[in-house]
Amino acid sequence: MVDLDEFTVTNAALEQMANTANPRLKQIMAAAVRHMHEFVREVNLTPEEWIQGLQFLTAIGQACTPIRQEFILLSDVLGVSAVVNALHDKKAKELGSQSSLLGPFFREGAPVMPMGAQIVEKPTEEELVIHGTVSDTLGAPLANALIQVWQTSERGLYDLQERNGESMDMRGNFRTGPDGRYHFRTLRPKGYSIPMDGPAGALVQAQGRHGMRPSHVHMLIGAEGHRELVTALYFGDDDYIESDTVFGVSQSLVVAVKDDPDSPMQGYRAVRYDFKLGKADPGESGRVGADPTTFMNKAAE
Repeated sequence: MVDLDEFTVTNAALEQMANTANPRLKQIMAAAVRHMHEFVREVNLTPEEWIQGLQFLTAIGQACTPIRQEFILLSDVLGVSAVVNALHDKKAKELGSQSSLLGPFFREGAPVMPMGAQIVEKPTEEELVIHGTVSDTLGAPLANALIQVWQTSERGLYDLQERNGESMDMRGNFRTGPDGRYHFRTLRPKGYSIPMDGPAGALVQAQGRHGMRPSHVHMLIGAEGHRELVTALYFGDDDYIESDTVFGVSQSLVVAVKDDPDSPMQGYRAVRYDFKLGKADPGESGRVGADPTTFMNKAAE
């Protein structure tokens, strides 16, 4: 037996994992061990701080419910989700529109709506039209593409927060027409603070950050043979457009509401945005979006 120190224990741990059958799992876990051990050495982590870290991660897990995914929120506020998105875009066979974050409030099963429908059940502020096209990277229209839309209310809350997950609002699914066009009505969502009543929010506050997200509309767009696009449109006049607490804003996704003579629904101010989807590699599903509530269901199985 050889006594281990803070350096040799790393190799010992890697040696015990050497027979991992799944090559990708072996690669990921070996890298995770190396980086975690180096992190501990770099900051000279004390036993008390190690326990505090474990307590924090335990609290993150305990905060997760069927309608709240605190681990996704933590990943978002630390910028990890943004890095994963950027790497995913970089690996694309051909790059379409810029991606953004899925976030912790996406839900499967939103109602399928006819073109031009209002996604807000009882709008109390100015209605606006969002319209445009979905095409491939060469500009050919993609018919029957699925556009899933979700956003906050004019009060800055998602339906999961306002309705405790009991019913859906501010959501809708649409199919593009033969010309690849889409349009629907909504109202401008209010920018909002991430949930600050949990451990992820407490960390943000301890770091002296404001925790705000600028006003935006989420979209998840998919078409046969193409990479699914997780993205969002951000309203450029929001006070927090330059300092999104989850690092989701890209310049190409910033929009403005204006009078638009080309809007398919006159009498409303509008936002126009044309999306481009890159082709999926052979055998690639292109699937990116996942309902965070499914994590809880799988964990319970």
